[in-house]
Amino acid sequence: MKLNVFKTEARAMLKLAGPLLVAQLTQMLMGVSDTLMAGRLSSTDMAAVAIASSVFFPVMILVQGIIMALPPIVSRLHGAKNHAPIPEAGHQALYIGQALSLLVFIASFYTYEMFTPFNMAADLQRISADYLQYVFIAFPAFCVYQVLRQYSEGLSHTKPSMIIMIVGLIVNIPANYVFIYGELGVPAYGGAGCGIATAIVLVAMMTCNWLYVKTSKKLSFAPFFEYSSKPNFIGIVAHLKIGLPIGFALLFEVTLFSVIALLLSPLGAKIVASHQIALNVSGVLFMVPLSIGLAVTIRIGYLLGENRDSSAKDASYTAVAMGLGFATINALISVLLRYQLAGLYSTETDVINMAADLLLLAAIFQFSDAVQVIGGCILRGYKDTKAMLIITICSYWGVGLTLGYMLAMTDIIVPAMAAAGFWVGIILGLTVAAILLSLRIRFIQKHLPQDGNQSV
Repeated sequence: MKLNVFKTEARAMLKLAGPLLVAQLTQMLMGVSDTLMAGRLSSTDMAAVAIASSVFFPVMILVQGIIMALPPIVSRLHGAKNHAPIPEAGHQALYIGQALSLLVFIASFYTYEMFTPFNMAADLQRISADYLQYVFIAFPAFCVYQVLRQYSEGLSHTKPSMIIMIVGLIVNIPANYVFIYGELGVPAYGGAGCGIATAIVLVAMMTCNWLYVKTSKKLSFAPFFEYSSKPNFIGIVAHLKIGLPIGFALLFEVTLFSVIALLLSPLGAKIVASHQIALNVSGVLFMVPLSIGLAVTIRIGYLLGENRDSSAKDASYTAVAMGLGFATINALISVLLRYQLAGLYSTETDVINMAADLLLLAAIFQFSDAVQVIGGCILRGYKDTKAMLIITICSYWGVGLTLGYMLAMTDIIVPAMAAAGFWVGIILGLTVAAILLSLRIRFIQKHLPQDGNQSV
């Protein structure tokens, strides 16, 4: 690939990825603010927020992943200048989102029962259940927000996502303050107040996105609200064929790390804490390649819509190269600042030292992680998501978790390595995923129809 082509694609990618990165980091800050503000009240409230979030977050990720089929669909139509079907594609995504949100809304009436089997302390169960009930009630707003966000992003407008997410953070912090501690005449709800604040944020972000999509002149070529489409079985099935593998792939990835934390719990709080610190730092750094990946999905869909197959290949190679470049920076941060970063989370010397050791492994983790997340997003752009799901399950759970458990908890291969064993397993699993996804991309690009047009 020529240097001028790389520069052109890199500029296009950064224009899309920059706002997405800010949006992702802002979303993470919302979770941090919930934890910090509940933690100032009591450890019980903080634990309740963490427990309820561990239920809400996987549900949110699954539904968000299913809706994320919308960008590759509308970006390809946009590239082909076939604008008429774009709003209907958005409407079908909205029907799917509302059907899923209805199930979650019904579950909001049974949140207390969800926690009963765990024999939790009464206060912990009450706060956890209340938090979960509040956010589940607001889940329809989350689904509408996600559909409108993915609609806008799929049409190459990513700045609104950044601005609206910042608005969400601005709403979140004072809402937490009011409902957690009881201000302005409002009763103090404690940790459950975080759930009320989150529900308000979801409604606020939905409203902002609705106003943008309805009034934006930039989206006037594909007016979402100009008319309504009836549920279309063919359109819904086409969306689900792309979206369900994305949703479940993201779900399997999220739950993998939850399972690892549970498996480490018998080894003591310090080992679990060091693992969580390294995971949190890596999660922040992960936002960079993830944003590039989200951008390349949009870019590839658009280029394929224009019948520019070779340019779509250039975009994929550029995204991987950019990801590896940023992975190098992330790895250096993980190595050079490992003690300082660990010290932000803990004052205990043992925990800091163990977390710093894990961050050395995290430096290696950055390269395979960047390639696999961008590779998965490239396949989304080509609407090839089934292979991504299979590769994710086999690599993360079949290779990563299995080898990680053997290295961490047994003496089968080497003396038990505790948390470090799981990190070695994750590195190996991600490396396998990166290789298999790269091979799949090569296969798809080689066998892509010459006209570049695939049915929506």
